[in-house]
Amino acid sequence: MPYLWYADTPGVPRTWGTTALRWSGLELEALVGDAVMVSTVTTSLTDVASSDTALRAFLHGLPGVDRVGADQRAAMLGTRSIKTTAKAQAIDLAISMVDLTTLEGADTAGKVRAMCTKAVRPGGDAPKVAAVCVYPDLVPVAVEALGGAGVKVASVATAFPSGRSSLEVKVAETTGAVSAGADEIDMVIDRGAFLSGRYMKVYEEIVAVKAACGAAHLKVILETGELATYDNVRRASWLAMLAGADFIKTSTGKVSPAATPPVTLIMLEAVRDFRDATGRQVGVKPAGGIRTTKDAIKNLVLVNETAGDDWLTPEWFRLGASSLLNDLLMQRQKLATGRYAGPDYFTLD
Repeated sequence: MPYLWYADTPGVPRTWGTTALRWSGLELEALVGDAVMVSTVTTSLTDVASSDTALRAFLHGLPGVDRVGADQRAAMLGTRSIKTTAKAQAIDLAISMVDLTTLEGADTAGKVRAMCTKAVRPGGDAPKVAAVCVYPDLVPVAVEALGGAGVKVASVATAFPSGRSSLEVKVAETTGAVSAGADEIDMVIDRGAFLSGRYMKVYEEIVAVKAACGAAHLKVILETGELATYDNVRRASWLAMLAGADFIKTSTGKVSPAATPPVTLIMLEAVRDFRDATGRQVGVKPAGGIRTTKDAIKNLVLVNETAGDDWLTPEWFRLGASSLLNDLLMQRQKLATGRYAGPDYFTLD
C-alpha cells in the first residue's frame, strides 16, 4: 500500500514524497529526494472521501506516530519556563483562549448566568474569555446573559458525550442549538464506528452536522482517551478535517485520559500539515484535565513550537476547562501584587 511521508527540516519548506502517491486512482509521481510542495497533492485530497476504500487507504497511509518520540518531545517542551513579563502575557493570552465550561446534569439557568458574568469580567482588568460552553437547552440562557459582549456561545451536541444516537437526532440537536443562538457547536464522533473501521460513517456524520451548523463553527471532539493509539489520534484528526471541521478537540472531559500533551502535540502536527496540504487552517482545542496555569502555559509552548504562532490566538486555539480560569487569575494577581490570593477570593465555577 502506498504510504505518505514528509521531510521536516528547519528552514526548508515541508515536502511530501514517495515513489508514487496513489489515492482514489489519482497518481502523483515524486522521485525520492525531489522537493514536492505539499500544495501539489491538494487535488488528490479532494477525492480522498470518494469511497470508503479510498478513505481507508488514505487514513491508513498516513505516517505512523513514533510513540516514544512524541512522548519525549512533549515532555521536553513541558520543561520550558516562562518568566516575568512573558509569563504575564502568556497568562492573559491563556485567559482569552478559555472556553469556560459547565456540562453537568445539575446545571441550572442561574449557574449559567453566573458563569457568563465571570466570562465577560473574570476579575480586575483581565481579558474576557473566548466562549462559554453549555448544553443545548441552556443556550438561550447564555445568549441572553452575554448580551453581545463579545464572548461566543458554544453548545455541545450530537448525543454528547457518547455520540450514540441516530444521525437525524444529531442533526436536529445541532439545528436547535444554532437556532437558539449558538455560535459554535462541539460535536462528538461515533468512536464505536471509528474503532471498527467504519470511517465513511464518521465522515458523513461530520459533513451532515457541519451543514446543519450554517454559519456556526464546528468543533469535532475525537475523545482521544478512547482511541487507544496515537496513530488513531492522527487518523481521526485528518478524518475530521477532511469532513469540514473548523476545530478538532481532544476530549469531552468525561473520559480519562483527556488532553495529554502528546495527544495535543499530534493534533497540532495534524492541523499544521493539513494547512500545508490544503491551504485551510483548522483550530485545536485540548479539553479535560487542564487545571493549572502551568498546564495552560505548557499548551501554549506546544502550539508555538509545533504549529507556529499563527495558531496563538483564540480564533485558532482554545482551552476547554472549568477550573482553570481561577488558577490563571490567582497567578495573575501574584505577578501583579507579589501575593497569592486564596481560592475564596474567586467565584466557584
